[in-house]
Amino acid sequence: MMRKIKMPIIKSLILLLVLSPLFAHATAGDSVRLKDLARIDGIRDNSLSGYGLVIGLAGTGDSSRNGATLQSVANMLKAFGVVVPSADLYSRNVAAVVLTANLPPFAESGQKLDVNVSSLGDSRSLVGGTLLLAPLKGPDQKVYALAQGPISIGGFKYDMYGNMVQKNHPTVGIVPGGAIVERVVDSQVVKKDGTIDLVLYHPDFTTAGRVADSINRGIVSGSAKAVHAGKIRVTLDETSQNNIVDFIRDLESLKIVPDQKAKVVVNERTGTVVSGGDVKISSTSVTQGELKISIKTDFEVSQPTLVAKTGEGVRSVITPDTQIEVTEGNNGSVNLPAGTTVADLVAALNKIKTSTRDIIVILQAIKRSGGLHAELVIQ
Repeated sequence: MMRKIKMPIIKSLILLLVLSPLFAHATAGDSVRLKDLARIDGIRDNSLSGYGLVIGLAGTGDSSRNGATLQSVANMLKAFGVVVPSADLYSRNVAAVVLTANLPPFAESGQKLDVNVSSLGDSRSLVGGTLLLAPLKGPDQKVYALAQGPISIGGFKYDMYGNMVQKNHPTVGIVPGGAIVERVVDSQVVKKDGTIDLVLYHPDFTTAGRVADSINRGIVSGSAKAVHAGKIRVTLDETSQNNIVDFIRDLESLKIVPDQKAKVVVNERTGTVVSGGDVKISSTSVTQGELKISIKTDFEVSQPTLVAKTGEGVRSVITPDTQIEVTEGNNGSVNLPAGTTVADLVAALNKIKTSTRDIIVILQAIKRSGGLHAELVIQ
């Protein structure tokens, strides 16, 4: 025998079915992929640097006062079988430069890198120059890449008879794809004990705990543990170690809801105020007024009446005429209840036409009074 279902229950079920996608969307909207919150320890860029020569400059290279440039040119010619003393060299078409590049993780031999080129001497411009073959070394003084090619400059500098026209910095440029990787750097992802360390970009105890819980629920139970606020250690089984790429793919795809610390960032130079929408303010009353004092002085000359014969002691006199005006603006008052956010405060202050500078001062005063429950960062 079938039972009749009451209408209020049916309406509640329909309402739940309609709103459940909205609740799911709101929850998913706050989540972030794990790969956007943390990186795997051991996977990092490596800095490379080197020294080289840029040739082909139109008289804008280093002068003869740069002995290192002349010696470098002499050494280069000697490598080609031409022996010329550095004292006999004089050319403004060559410039000594410092080279920098980043070697990304998992870079293989033959991969091309961008090279930054910066003038080392007194060169006026590197426009039109070509970088000669130069080695790029790591901190261990081993050569990891070789750089060479034409330089791309985002500016220029021309002068003639004391007149100069300059745009950006013509002594700094880039060689796109100018370096070729010659040595491979081994990136150790899995440690000897079979673990992977995840390092958070912004250390936080709550976020670290949520990451560990999400890994234990979504991948392997009990495999993750938060070491401290900035590191989560994941233990891999034999199957995961044999399929490390698939394991890291699943690891990076996990959705995490990061915890955010209440913080308000104030830049006094530009008048910028940035805060999270959930920064709370206690019950606060703000009164902002303005007092203007204007003092204006005019100097008048008292000239005596011309007479036929001017006696002694008769002269022109300068008399000041001072006017003082005091203008007191209307005081703007804002009353905010407890639980008000910084966004609500700024909106209320804007309604009474408060300047950005005054808003910054008001936020500082509220923080000192204990009403602002967030970290106030002043830049």
